[in-house]
Amino acid sequence: MSYADFINASEDTDGVRFAWNVLPTSRIEATRMIVPTSALITPLKERPDLPPVCYDPVACQKVQCQAILNPYCSIDTRSKFWVCCICGQRNQFPPHYKDISEQNLPAELMQNFSTIEYTLRRAASVPPVFLYVMDLCMDEEDLQALKESIVMSLSLLPPNALVGLITYGMTVQLHELGVEGISKSYVFRGTKEVEAARLQSMLGLGKGGGMPPAQPGQPNIGANRFLQPVEGCDMSLTDVIEELQRDPWPINKGMRPLRSTGAALSVALGLLEATYPSTGARIILFAGGPCTQGPGIVTSNDLKDTIRTHHDIDKGTSNAQYTKRARKFFDKMAERAAQNGHAVDVLACHFEQTGLSEMQSLVNYTGGHMVLGDSFNTSLFKSTFQRVFAKDMRDQFNMGFNAIFEIKACRELKISGVIGPCTSLTKDNGNVGETPIGVGGTQAWKLCHIDNATTLAAYFEINNLKGQPIQQGTRAHMQFITHYQHSSGQMRIRVTTVARNWADPSINLASVAAGFDQEAACVLMARYAVNKSEEEDGPDVLRWVDRQLIRLCQKFGNYAKEDPTSFRLPPNFELYPSFMFHLRRSQFVQVFNNSPDETAYYRQKLNREDCVNALTMIQPTLTSYGLNGPPTPVLLDTSSIAPDVILLLDTFFHILIFHGETIAQWRNQGFHEKPGYENFQQLLQAPRDDAAELLQYRFPVPRYVDCDQGGSQARFLLAKVNPSQTQGNAGGFGQYGDGADAAPVITDDVSLQVFMEHLKKLAVAPA
Repeated sequence: MSYADFINASEDTDGVRFAWNVLPTSRIEATRMIVPTSALITPLKERPDLPPVCYDPVACQKVQCQAILNPYCSIDTRSKFWVCCICGQRNQFPPHYKDISEQNLPAELMQNFSTIEYTLRRAASVPPVFLYVMDLCMDEEDLQALKESIVMSLSLLPPNALVGLITYGMTVQLHELGVEGISKSYVFRGTKEVEAARLQSMLGLGKGGGMPPAQPGQPNIGANRFLQPVEGCDMSLTDVIEELQRDPWPINKGMRPLRSTGAALSVALGLLEATYPSTGARIILFAGGPCTQGPGIVTSNDLKDTIRTHHDIDKGTSNAQYTKRARKFFDKMAERAAQNGHAVDVLACHFEQTGLSEMQSLVNYTGGHMVLGDSFNTSLFKSTFQRVFAKDMRDQFNMGFNAIFEIKACRELKISGVIGPCTSLTKDNGNVGETPIGVGGTQAWKLCHIDNATTLAAYFEINNLKGQPIQQGTRAHMQFITHYQHSSGQMRIRVTTVARNWADPSINLASVAAGFDQEAACVLMARYAVNKSEEEDGPDVLRWVDRQLIRLCQKFGNYAKEDPTSFRLPPNFELYPSFMFHLRRSQFVQVFNNSPDETAYYRQKLNREDCVNALTMIQPTLTSYGLNGPPTPVLLDTSSIAPDVILLLDTFFHILIFHGETIAQWRNQGFHEKPGYENFQQLLQAPRDDAAELLQYRFPVPRYVDCDQGGSQARFLLAKVNPSQTQGNAGGFGQYGDGADAAPVITDDVSLQVFMEHLKKLAVAPA
């Protein structure tokens, strides 16, 4: 089996992709490899062929280990003991394994069950909770569309799910459900944060109301006034939603509406803390504009005050005067939500910025969804919101609640940290690395929401003990354990155990290089760069990305010193420089021409999607359709633009169909409608069919663009292609074709060809 086949098989079976599939045997050698020892892990990777087993797992008896029995453990069926592959502890099999033999093994010891899912005997005591937090400060059309979407979503929820409703404008209204004949709500000021203890006292839910506070995982006695099973209250809740009107507070000319997003969120969190602490729950926050009063204020309600840009934040101008305080407030809210296992979804739709940048921690800490759109009254939002409640291949809801993700690793590996939608549980059993990356200082993390696409990036340090070198040919074992509440109410544990070989790069570099996965390495380095961007200036991060790429080429390239023409990279490294070229130009590290909200949105998606989707974001795919042959993938280059082809661009966020000039003219003249031109009709239809397939399952739903060469929307394509043909060299020859028909791109950006020439010069230069 080739390494490419092994990498694909490992991803399909275990949902794991390592940057290096052969690990260096010393810490010094690991630093010289440039790309850190790291892996992309999709804990709940969808496996239709993997039915959950209905018994509890067997764990290692060593208190500091507690790894779970797996196929890599040594077993003695006669003496009925097993040796943990993580710590080497010898353990006795439990009594109910007394009939174990070489021919009668439990599922977790079979080689094809390196990933296994256990359904525990105890079920969740409370069904999942969904609390809608709805903005009323929007125009009638948007509000009506949002009400219709929320009513539609009630029919998609599990029948036993608990639902509640909070609305907000200048004030915050908590709606009481099940009150016959009238709509009853509790109104809170929008200018102040509502403390959890005060809320409990006011609503009669806590000590002050004569009722005992709720225990973790158990409901409060008074909770059913505000949170009821959807099957019992859907009619009354639908009536309440349909009767909602725009916020009545008058809006003067030249002013924004007074919107109390922060106060509404504090009420939502206080309610769930009082009623369902440490229980699987989701707060779905709909924001139709920025918070303009009270805690979490992003901008004033005067339209003369422009909402902050990246420049304002960097320079500390008056437009960014609220930014630090807003971030501090929403960070505090996010920590409270994560501590109680409550996920927060932020669905923001407005032509102006909505403060998503300040609110990003709500999603990043809890694993919720983030959606950014122009209006709630678009098919794009409606389809995306519907997919929040999508089902998997087993027709079960694709959402897990209150998850704990834990990494167990052999003593030669230490865990530096994880980059992804999670928070630290500050658990250290001696395997935590010295240099944190992302969420570090722990080997266990909390994910309030997890689905089968949630992907974490884990980073490791090599920890070879003094006087005990790691032997070549031995194996490093890692185990990824995910405890979570399934949407059905079952408590489940997904266990994935993997092993990789050790090799000494100082004497066996070729073996280590052969195990390099350039696609996973690109995504892992992109997440690392984005993580650095949160703390460091953009130019510094770009220089770091460049330095890492040059050092990698120096380490693994084949060349004669000071001879750039002799430079060659191994086949499994060849695409890595072009990935880094597109990463440098991407919206993940470049903030130019993006608002802070857009930057937060794009980075959040990169930090939670799997390898294929993340790579599509970094280097979009381009497919060419012509009359001379079947559809073919082509280079993301201006030389691929020709008048007689149709191009399909997939950037993950956009699906674009680009018609060449000649094709557009033929279509405008109606040739596809005339007899005898069926092949042209099929040519026009083929990219639409492929685009429809991409649009069918992706979350969030991409923006669909259909454009012609020379049209205004062609800019989406021209912004992404490598500018090998520009206004400076138009009429010249591109590297990948004769360039005769290629349309030049007006840009000052350097092309991939120029980038590679400079990279080769720097790689072969003497140190």
